[in-house]
Order: sequence, then C-alpha cells, then structure tokens
Amino acid sequence: MIWIQELFKGESIAGTVAILALVAVVGLVFGSLKLRGVGLGIAGVLFSGLLFGHLKFSVNPEMMEFAREFGLILFVYSIGMQVGPGIIDSLRREGLPMNLLAAGVVLLGAATALVLGRYFNVEMPVIVGLLSGATTNTPSLGAAQAAIFDSGGAAELLALPGLGYAVAYPFGIVGIILSMLFLRFFFRVKVAGEAAALKQARAGQVESLERSNLAVENPNLEGMPLGEISLFEDSGVIISRVQHEGIQSVATPKTVLHLGDIVLAVGPPKKLHALKLLVGQKSAIDLSSAPSAVESKKLIVTKNNVVGKTLRELALPIRFNVRVTRLLRAGVEMPIVPSMKLHYGDTIVTVGDKEHLDQVASIVGNSKRALNHPEMLPVFIGIVLGVIVGSIPFHVPGVPAPVKLGLAGGPLLVAIVLSRLGNVGNVVWYLPDSASLIIRELGIVLFLSCVGLKAGNHLMETLVNGDGLLWVFIGAMITMVPLIVIGAIARVAMKMNFLSVCGLLAGSMTDPPALAFAGNFAGSEGPTVAYATVYPLTMILRVIIAQVLILMFL
Repeated sequence: MIWIQELFKGESIAGTVAILALVAVVGLVFGSLKLRGVGLGIAGVLFSGLLFGHLKFSVNPEMMEFAREFGLILFVYSIGMQVGPGIIDSLRREGLPMNLLAAGVVLLGAATALVLGRYFNVEMPVIVGLLSGATTNTPSLGAAQAAIFDSGGAAELLALPGLGYAVAYPFGIVGIILSMLFLRFFFRVKVAGEAAALKQARAGQVESLERSNLAVENPNLEGMPLGEISLFEDSGVIISRVQHEGIQSVATPKTVLHLGDIVLAVGPPKKLHALKLLVGQKSAIDLSSAPSAVESKKLIVTKNNVVGKTLRELALPIRFNVRVTRLLRAGVEMPIVPSMKLHYGDTIVTVGDKEHLDQVASIVGNSKRALNHPEMLPVFIGIVLGVIVGSIPFHVPGVPAPVKLGLAGGPLLVAIVLSRLGNVGNVVWYLPDSASLIIRELGIVLFLSCVGLKAGNHLMETLVNGDGLLWVFIGAMITMVPLIVIGAIARVAMKMNFLSVCGLLAGSMTDPPALAFAGNFAGSEGPTVAYATVYPLTMILRVIIAQVLILMFL
C-alpha cells in the first residue's frame, strides 16, 4: 500500500491528477445533496477542496497554478461563446441599469471596507487585500501590490494584501452564494416561474411571425411580377407560394400575379396587415396544407462556405426556385430579409419541390452530425487570442500602474466578439451546446478544486491565530452587505428578474463559481447574460479602486 501513499502525496503528475479528480468527485456528490430542494451544486467542489486542503492533501504548486488558471480560461471562454450572439441586444435593453447597479456593488463594497477598517484600526494594505478576496477579484490584488511597490512602500507591506486576500477569499465565494440564497428565500422567489417569465419577456422582444393566405383582389396587381413589390420583402415579409388556376408554385421575383390568385405570405403581423391592404382579403384556402408538389423543409446550416453569406448572395429563388421563409437562431424565429447573414447552426425553413430542396440541403449542409461535432481549432485560436488580449496593459488616467483584463476578462471578451462575428473565412466560431457545457463544467471544477486545496491548507491556522477571525468578519461584511442591499434594490425598486439579479451579483464580484451556481439552479441563460453585461466595467472599477485606496490612504 506504500505506492498509494506515494501517489497521493501529489508530487507527481499522476498524484496531482488523482487528487484533483478525488476532490471533484467528493465535491460533486456533496453538491448534489439537497435540503428542502436547495443544494450547493457546483460550489460543493470548493468545500471539498477546503476539506482536502485542511487534511494536508497537497499538489505540486506549479501544476496546481496551471490547472486553476486553465480551468478558469475554459470556463469564461465557454461563457463568452454562449452569450456573445445576444449580448448586444442585452446591452441595448438593460446595459445602463445593470452597470449602474454593478457599480453600486463595487462602490458600496469599498465604502464598507473603509468604514470597518477605520473602526477596527486595520492597516490599509490588509483592508485592500480583504476587499480583493471578499470580492474574489485577483487582478485588484495585483494592482494593489503594484501600487504599494510603485509608491515606495516598505517590503513588509507587500505581503499584507496577500494575507488579507487569502483569509477573505473562501468566504468571498461562499458569501455570494449565501447572498443569492438569502434573497431567494426573503423574496420567496420561485425559480421556475422566474425562468419562464424571463424567457417570455425575451421572446416578446422579437416580433412573432405569422402566415397568411391572401386572395389577389387589387386590379393594380394584375400582370405585375412579385419582384416589383419587394418593398415588403425588405421589411421581413416573404411571399413563398402562389396558386394560379388551381396550380401551386414557388413564388419567385419573376412570378406574375393575376386577379383571383392566392398567395401565402410569412412575416410580422403588422407587415402582413399592410400586405393585406395592398393585395386583398384572407382566403379560406390554406396553400401550406393543400395537395401540391411544393414542400416545406427545415435545413440546418453546417457548411462553412455558406456561413457569413447573405440570402441575397445565395440567390436560392433564382438558382433553385427555392424560397427561405423563416430562420431560427438560438431558439428565436426571425423574419427574413435579403441582407441577413447565415450563421453556423441556423435553421432555415425552405419552400420548393423535393428535388431542388435536396440540392439546397447539400449546399447548406443540413448535417446534425456535423452540428454536434465540435471543431477544436477555433477553440484554441480563441483561447490564444483571449490570453493575449487579457495580457495587454492599458493606462487609466490617475492610476499609476497599468490595468489588464487578465485571464478571466481577456478570454471572455474575445469569445463574445468571435461568437458575434460567427466566422472568419472557413474558421467558424461555434460550439455545440453539449461541447460548451462539458468545457464549462470541466473548467469550473478544476478552478474550484485548486482554490479549495490552496486555501484549505492554512485556513484553520489563519483563523485561530492573530486577527484572523476579525479579518474573516470584515471580509464577510464586504461580501454580503453590498450584494444584499443592491440585490434588494434591483428586485424591489427596479422589478428585475431574479435570475438577472443573480447574474448581476456574480458579475459585480467577477466571480465565475457564483455564476456557475446560479446557472445550476436556474436552468436558464438569464444569469449568464447579466454576468457578461456587467463584467467588463466591474473588472476595471475594481482594479482602479484597489489602487486608489492604496495611494490615498497608505
């Protein structure tokens, strides 16, 4: 059995992998346990790591550092890929209110740290370290240490922010989760109802599409080609079929209308009403269900060479006598306009005869297997670009040290941008849901396992000696007071959906584990969208405030 003892010393690569996996297993089992329907979820891994660290399970420091940072990169990159396509719409709708609330969390946390620090007579470097740890923001810790060094502070002062950070960090993660649970129980939130309400609200922001069969009654349309009334097509209305003298055909720009014809139009209700005023009254005949050689078929875009092309460029009506009547992207049905670009994974609803529909299917791909098979090249290109962007220093007026987005901010920002672009040449920035989920879960499990192991090793010693308990108390107040106050304001005064509040709180603390916890019990992307909305501003504010506190009060 000596070999088992040697293995779990954690000095070898095999030992490191075994210990991290064991921490993950115990944590995931612990997190799956529920009391009255509430469990820790993914945060159970953190507690497992604290336990194993306290029991003196340790791994090679360099390997643990790599596993922690790489896990964080995987997690935030998958988050960016998930929220990127919808982030602009979210910013337009909720960006300003959410960012103001997030800034409120940051400023109230700094004020809490200052007041408690003065009351308990704690040195400012320790207070700034507690502020960084209590808000789980490592870049602000680095910024504070750089400010101490640049201002000529004594060498012993450089260690104080790190000590404060180490003491406050574990409860920083737990405190965010506890704040969410407190708000949930205090306001008697039903998560399933909030998820349904959020989904309904976002669906209402995209105008629904309808079909309408219209009889041609306007004599001015006699002998007119459809291409000459394409004004409606630019607004999202598509005429997909025309029935003339009992024979149905696919509508093309060259199709000539005659009195008594029946046309099938698809588009937003208001535009269909305008078309009705031009064409004529609704017909009792439904062309989509009437016997005909014209069929409707859903096709999935999985060919790289059509990604990024517009429907006008594909010219399907001219080349194949096939019309695209609807497009589904990320579960949202969208009206068709010729300038619309196709994204990988889009589902298009097409109308035509079977032979031509099959030809179009071969052009766009229509392969569920390809859709579910992740391409790894774009993932690693994105990670490289994310690390580079996160390492770029930029200067903020009045701040002596350069600010960086870091390994959390850089990959997140790059993933959002790339997923919005959709593709660069034949490189497609798309992750299937299953691949995104496994990358995200693997990343956060690695991150939490390493954080717990590192903190648990000296946690009890720090707590029982010196001012450890006082520091923990101050850190807990810095964590929970701003979250509960701003969370209550968001819920009561601004009537914000609870899932968005959770994402807002996690983003205001730049805390991926809290986001994972919120997403775990919510079963919705609501927290993720809110997190990404406030993350960039929050990160910059926390780095600046840490340096300002050092420079002003040291």
